[in-house]
Amino acid sequence: MSAHEGKSMRVVVTGGSGKAGRAVVRDLLDHGYDVLNADLAPDPEPVCAHRRVDFQDFGEAVEVLQGHDAVVHLAAIPSPSRTTEGVAFRTNVTSTYNVFSAACMLGLRRVVWASSETTLGLPFDEDKPYFPVDEEQPTVPKSSYALSKVLGEEMARYFNARYGVPFVGLRISNIFDERDYDRIATMQADPRVRSWNAWGYVDRRDVAQACRLALESGSKGADVFIVAAADTLMQRSNRELVAEVFPTVPLRDGVGENETLLSIAKARQLLGYEPAHSWRTETASVVNEGGRSNPVGQVSEE
Repeated sequence: MSAHEGKSMRVVVTGGSGKAGRAVVRDLLDHGYDVLNADLAPDPEPVCAHRRVDFQDFGEAVEVLQGHDAVVHLAAIPSPSRTTEGVAFRTNVTSTYNVFSAACMLGLRRVVWASSETTLGLPFDEDKPYFPVDEEQPTVPKSSYALSKVLGEEMARYFNARYGVPFVGLRISNIFDERDYDRIATMQADPRVRSWNAWGYVDRRDVAQACRLALESGSKGADVFIVAAADTLMQRSNRELVAEVFPTVPLRDGVGENETLLSIAKARQLLGYEPAHSWRTETASVVNEGGRSNPVGQVSEE
């Protein structure tokens, strides 16, 4: 699927009213896509049509995806801390299965969906084989939320093998919006405050870029890609940070002083992903979009 096809492509964004979803919807509209936001809640500042959908109901998933070309599936319990383990697992697995199954039944051209950095073993400890963490490292779910995402990746492989519909799973890091950047100064004194994900983050606008590039990619299988910012959240160098917090984990040669330790090399090479936003250059925004941002210390794929 080439970029110019976006001009006529009809895309459903599930969870399009969420923290990342709002950015994804707007980015796709800016690039000529016909977008439907399918979410339990409306966007507080709507820019496209909205359908209230509960993706735990298979019939609703089929109905809302019918007549569309692709889906970006973001709807989920967005972090391990939002609810009980059982509810997070049941909601995420059921809704993901229903979206994947409906997309294949209807013959959609592509499914892009939000996996998670948590599949890589958050919170990180000294069992990591090396930094930067990449897609070659095994999945190590440490919560029911992470387990739901690992099972989502397995479901994508199953549906791709059975139906041939391409799937692209994005292992998204801790999502920041413009209001989060002014909190980063408070993280600098103690590196262990943010060591749980190797000091990673990603701007929601870069999540949107990754989703669009995944829609436009020519992949045929059920691949996964880490999506993070190009740098860490810390002013201190990677060598200092790893030596202090993860002294037995090797830091591979050639890693830049503040380069992300969640490797985005694969996304760069195969999707053309290049983060455009960094806390080092962004100015915190005070614009309120109708909801509170998540605490910076928490994971969110919202």
